[in-house]
Amino acid sequence: MIEVRQLSKHYGTRKAVDNISFTVGEGEIVGFLGPNGAGKTTTIRVLTCFHPATSGTARIAGHDVLSQSLAVRRVIGYLPESVPLYPEMRVREYLRFRGRLKGLDRAAREAAIARVVERCWLNDVIGRPIGQLSKGYRQRVGLADALLHNPKVLILDEPTVGLDPRQIRETRSLIKELAKDHTVMLSSHILHEVEATCERTIIINNGRIVASGSPHELRERVSGESKLIAEVKGPHDDVVASVRKLNGVTDLRSETQNGWVRLTLATSADVRESIFKLSTERGWSVRELRRDIASLEDYFVKIVAGTRDASE
Repeated sequence: MIEVRQLSKHYGTRKAVDNISFTVGEGEIVGFLGPNGAGKTTTIRVLTCFHPATSGTARIAGHDVLSQSLAVRRVIGYLPESVPLYPEMRVREYLRFRGRLKGLDRAAREAAIARVVERCWLNDVIGRPIGQLSKGYRQRVGLADALLHNPKVLILDEPTVGLDPRQIRETRSLIKELAKDHTVMLSSHILHEVEATCERTIIINNGRIVASGSPHELRERVSGESKLIAEVKGPHDDVVASVRKLNGVTDLRSETQNGWVRLTLATSADVRESIFKLSTERGWSVRELRRDIASLEDYFVKIVAGTRDASE
């Protein structure tokens, strides 16, 4: 549904986007991540026809973003981070205005407004001026606008900014529901939201794509893939020496408190069962035994820091 091939965007001598390629399939929810200045927003602006690319191609639902920009605009819904709204307009008035711009006739426009108002929880504020709404409600108005013409592709830039925890959970559920009818590309700095919502993640840094895969695949790539935490009551030296010999243990740190030995292990395999069997055989008590899998945030920090170190 989204096809990007060798796309570059230069501002003078600065390469904001440097020869990137990726695809987003129909019905996918893909997270697009990157630190400030990585080229994320520039890429989104090229895909939404706000900026032309310097070189390369990008197609949305088969339409070229440069030569067929009007066709592209008909099949995408875009929610920018800072939603441009008219504060003096009431919500219904604004949505009617936007529906006319999108070419919807009166009947289709009213049906679309009823649909998006229900989906975006705007019934309680439909008659209020936008300038009187909280940031969270304004964000919902922007999302309703993006959905008005029932686009094939949704590009959402920070869709949960300004929402409270309940609204964030509702928005997460809504995005997953929207994927049944739309392809969704989601940009966010809230990594656990991306982890909970997206099926695949693309990370861009310094204008280049540095990683791509499901959140689970990216977590597993973190150095020392996962940690295992164990608390065992036994002789410190015996516990450490015995656990260190287990297959899969690549690193081990320990500390003792009140007779309990707390072990933090880097492992290439899940050795919890082996530690439990070893403790049973030696008569040691076990108080804690859990696997601490790296988060998407751990991987994001590592890959961005690694890219920065390499460039320096």
